[in-house]
Amino acid sequence: MHDLQKFYINGQWVEPSGSEVLEVLNPSNEAPIATIRLGDNDDVEAAVSAATAAFPSFSKTSKAERIALLERIIEGYSARMEELAQAISEEMGAPISFARKMQVPAGLGHIKVALKLMKEEEFTQVMGTTTVTKEPIGVCALITPWNWPLNQITCKVAPALAVGCTMILKPSEVAPRSAHIFTEILHDAGVPAGVFNLVDGNGAGVGSSLSAHPRIDMISFTGSTEAGKLVSQAAAVNLKKVSLELGGKSANIVLDDVDFEKVISRSIKGVMSNSGQSCNAQSRLLVPASKLEESVAIAKRTAESIVAGDPLADDTVIGPVVSKPQWDKIQGIIQGALDEGAQLVAGGLGLPDNVEKGYFVKPTVFSHVNTHMRIAQEEIFGPVCTIIPYETEEEAITIANDSCFGLSGGVYSADLERAKAVASQMRTGMVHLNGAPADPKAPFGGFKESGTGREWGIYGMEEFLEPKSMFGSIPRA
Repeated sequence: MHDLQKFYINGQWVEPSGSEVLEVLNPSNEAPIATIRLGDNDDVEAAVSAATAAFPSFSKTSKAERIALLERIIEGYSARMEELAQAISEEMGAPISFARKMQVPAGLGHIKVALKLMKEEEFTQVMGTTTVTKEPIGVCALITPWNWPLNQITCKVAPALAVGCTMILKPSEVAPRSAHIFTEILHDAGVPAGVFNLVDGNGAGVGSSLSAHPRIDMISFTGSTEAGKLVSQAAAVNLKKVSLELGGKSANIVLDDVDFEKVISRSIKGVMSNSGQSCNAQSRLLVPASKLEESVAIAKRTAESIVAGDPLADDTVIGPVVSKPQWDKIQGIIQGALDEGAQLVAGGLGLPDNVEKGYFVKPTVFSHVNTHMRIAQEEIFGPVCTIIPYETEEEAITIANDSCFGLSGGVYSADLERAKAVASQMRTGMVHLNGAPADPKAPFGGFKESGTGREWGIYGMEEFLEPKSMFGSIPRA
């Protein structure tokens, strides 16, 4: 058991004001692994006061000082990658191999990108007789989820630190241990007191308090669309800036000129990765109607080859989903699809055959799904894929865009120009062509109810900056 019952405020670990204790469970075996305290308004006030007091001096530090700070953070993070991987695997169920290869390196990648940008970018421009500077926005509240804990923490913390903001992090109460280790890394790297603060809590408590706090200048939130709307409503009272990375129901359009054995298998494995717990999971697989039966057969073989198991075993491909409420939600959506007449291809209700305990979901595939079914519209956040047929390329694009979400998508074609032409018509913030991976130097974010603003790279860094125009600063020629 890990005792995580302290908050990090003003450069030290302190006893919280909030008294409620929460047990953190290992989703693979339902055993308690840690305890945290849930913060209250007094804890939020202490953290905001520390960040407010630290902002005037930290915002005036030089680029060289902040570059050196990022370099020390990278060194400390690199030294503790195995510990971070073990923590993530234990708290949210990612297979240890996936945590080592994907989850933990993703976090390190964002810090390295922030460092590179600080060395290369100039944050001052001349426009006619005006000098335009970009200055840190101020005190930021960072609210992060459990599905990619370090990825989401670092893609907020790294750019905020780099440009001179101060901040309060509220990590997910479901998966807090990796955030506590990351906080130790920042402390050991010499982040000045008050610049970074951590307060544990839930959304209704600490999250709401941060969103409405009058001395916070910006909220950066990653989570569900429903929670993002509540954050926006609370923040609107003070007209603070809000950056939201929310849900998705991404479509993957497979065109008729590809190797279907290769592409369908790869697509199914992609949806199942991280137990389907990725906001950009391409959970709607669109295939030509003439290739439907072939695609279904490949999908069935692929899904049934994915065996759930102990996340700490090196050969485990898929672990559990994060919690009992998530498991229950996914079971409800699977049952709803059956009730609506979708055809079950693989998986289905209940635990996998080789599992007796834990929040494991069978890798599940449905076919003969139409776009009006709940399973084709609602974000599932589990290892569940729907196969939807289309007759023409135009119909595929229409189906893909028939969603309140617009986060991500995919297009597969043997002709790259054809793939690009289809991608250009998809109403999403990102499109993966032929399975290309995400690029931490490029913007991450979506259209419609998938959020506002962007993370990653220079776009993510500029979220934490405000432009200032100094008119007449350049003499007229």
